[in-house]
Parts: sequence; C-alpha cells; structure tokens
Amino acid sequence: MPANLAEWLAHLEALHPSTIDMGLERIAVVRDRLGLQPQFPIITVAGTNGKGSVCAFLATILHAAGYRAGLYTSPHLLRYTERVRVDLEQADDAVLCDSFAAVEAARGDVSLTYFEFGTLAAMHHFMRSNVDVAILEVGLGGRLDAVNVFEPDCAVVVSVDLDHQDYLGPDRESIGREKAGIFRAGKPAIIGEPNPPASLLDYAQQVGADWQRIGGDFGFQRQELQWSFSGRHGKHLSLPFPGLRGSYQLANAAVALAALGELRERLPVGINAIKRGLLEVDWPGRFQVLPGRPTTILDVAHNPHAARALASGLKTMGYHPQTFAVFSLLRDKDIAGVIDAVKDQIDCWYVSGLGMPRGMSGDELAAKLAQANVCSKIVVLPSVAEAYFAACDKASENDRIVVFGSFHTVAAAMAARRQRDR
Repeated sequence: MPANLAEWLAHLEALHPSTIDMGLERIAVVRDRLGLQPQFPIITVAGTNGKGSVCAFLATILHAAGYRAGLYTSPHLLRYTERVRVDLEQADDAVLCDSFAAVEAARGDVSLTYFEFGTLAAMHHFMRSNVDVAILEVGLGGRLDAVNVFEPDCAVVVSVDLDHQDYLGPDRESIGREKAGIFRAGKPAIIGEPNPPASLLDYAQQVGADWQRIGGDFGFQRQELQWSFSGRHGKHLSLPFPGLRGSYQLANAAVALAALGELRERLPVGINAIKRGLLEVDWPGRFQVLPGRPTTILDVAHNPHAARALASGLKTMGYHPQTFAVFSLLRDKDIAGVIDAVKDQIDCWYVSGLGMPRGMSGDELAAKLAQANVCSKIVVLPSVAEAYFAACDKASENDRIVVFGSFHTVAAAMAARRQRDR
C-alpha cells in the first residue's frame, strides 16, 4: 500500500489507461463491494459553469444551520484535500489515505480512473464521518459521470454551454441531455438556466422529475443594497449580497436556495443561517479579489461562457487605469472564444505555457491572441509565475491584474504569490 497521500495520488494516476472513461458499470461494482449505500440526503450539482459556487453556497448555508455537510468537488487548486471537506474543513491526509486503502481493497481487478477512485473514497469518508448531507459536484457531464452512481435526493443543473464537446456532444442540446442524466423520477430537479436546451426539459419530463427553472418557478430580485429570493415555498427578503464577487453569483445563490427549499422537511434551514451562509461563503478562484494593491483577480474562466461572466464582472468594478492579464489555457479549450469574450477589458497580456501535454506554449497563445485581433501588448514568458511577477512589476497600485484561464494557471499564480510572501 502507498505510504502517504502523494504516493496514493501517483498510484491512482497509474491505475487506468485513460484519464476519462465515462460509464457507471465499473464504479457501481466497487460501490456495492464497499457497501456505500448512504442514508443521508445527497445533492448532486452539474453545470458547465457555476456548479462549484452553488456547492459552496449549499455547504456554507447548511454548515451555518448546524448540519454536518460533506462536500466533494473537483478539480483542486493547490492540494487534493480541497476536494473532500466535512464541516467546510479539508479532509486530513491520513483519513483520506484510509479511505483510499478501503477502495483499493474492494476493487480487486476492477480498473478505476483517478476521478472514480476519488469519488468512492470521498463517499467512504462521508459515511465514516456521519455527515447529515452530502453535496457532490459532477466532474464531467452528468449521465455517465462517477458521481451519478449515487442516487440524488435533489439534482441541480446550474448552466449548459459549450465545453468538453469531445465527450458531451457538439451543441447545447447534446450537452443538455448529458447533464439531465442526473435527474430522477419524482425527485426535485433545479435548473439554473433561464433558457435551457429543450433536451434538458424533455428528459426531466420523460423521467418524471419534479423540475423547476430559474426565471419561471423561482428567481431573485436585486436591490441597491440587498436582494430577495422567491420560490415555490415562499420568499426570503432583505438578503445580504454574497461573499462571492460577481453579479452572476446572485443566480447561483438563488439556485442553492431553491434546492434547499425542496429539502426543507429533512434539512430545515432558517433565515439567519441563510444570511450567515451568504456572507461567509468562500470559493477560491471564482472572481476572487485578493487583498492589497494593485487589485488582483483570480478566475478559472476556461470556456467562453465563464469568460463572458468574467468580462461582465470586470466591467462593473471601479475605474482602473490599466488591466494586465496573466493568461494560459489548455489546448482542447475554445481559446478564440475565451479571448473574444474578454479582450476588450485587457490592456496588456502576459502569457505562458503550462508545461503539460494538454497545455499550449506561450508562443502559440500569442499567435491566438494576434489572430483574434488583440490590439493590446502581448508579452510571452516561460512560466505562469514569471508572467504573474512581470505583471506585478509593471502594474501601478491603481491598476489591476487578472489571472485567468485554466485551473492550472490560477493555481500556479497562487503558489507563486504564497512563495513570494513567505
């Protein structure tokens, strides 16, 4: 058996020939061998973007209400333990290793991907921790994602847009059908898309899910200093703006409140817990504004839908003379679409490669920016850390720096900043 978490993660990476192998047959076999049949409520959250934020809202509000909530998300930024939390606290290395060992003992000759193995270990940890509720973020799609091996009491699809087309299909209708696969007959299905693909609604009706849609069955209203929520089970007035920045987070918060409303009999949550959870929620890398000058924003916007949200957030910020981008992205993303969404907000680009098989080189990114008719200055540097420090050196205290693109981009800048501040 591996001796520590780093060895376990290396073991997981070597187990299966493919990083992604969509399907539930293999993971279901190991689930049953482990006896992972949780009795606590499960909330499963899917979406092209926003699903991590919705999970964070749910976990923080439930924690404020006194519940012991398990939270499973992916990917992580700096440490794997970010993926598995109980009571908002990251799992201890030794505890995770124990759960990995249990999965390894049960799987026998069944080959599991890194994500499948981690999903089973997270649920094993939640059951041993006697959580009151588990919140599971879908990794890819929904229908064939490992998380879908567990039966949700409430399923959420936050958004549907183009990403991972090689696996989910070429258009929103195809992708919507894959994400709808987490819906269950007679169970609440919360849809955070005001204009969802027809495939999403068709599947919800076919299986008999109890679905509701933002903008129709529930919604929110923004006021100058506060906001309000209205849903099937009543209204919440005079709510504080969330701790997560960006106007789009009100929609994510409303989705979370709609889901909690459907589970009110098993998990009643009072208005004070809702307000406290909204204020205290924290989710790094999602329009995260760091303290200090110049203003620095971290955002894992890696597809056009997320980049449009980032651009909207930048527009609503106060005046900054110049905006410097630290940018890198994986080769299989819609790079042109991401650049086009945000280029009008950027005065100077610092780009670099990511040093991994799926990463583009800095020169390739610079070429993509030129093809997109970016008029601002483009500087190519060997690493994200060097790009970030170059932007810091160039920016005045009244300027702003936007670090965005891949999770790897944001993680590298975070790590570089921490190393510098030690």
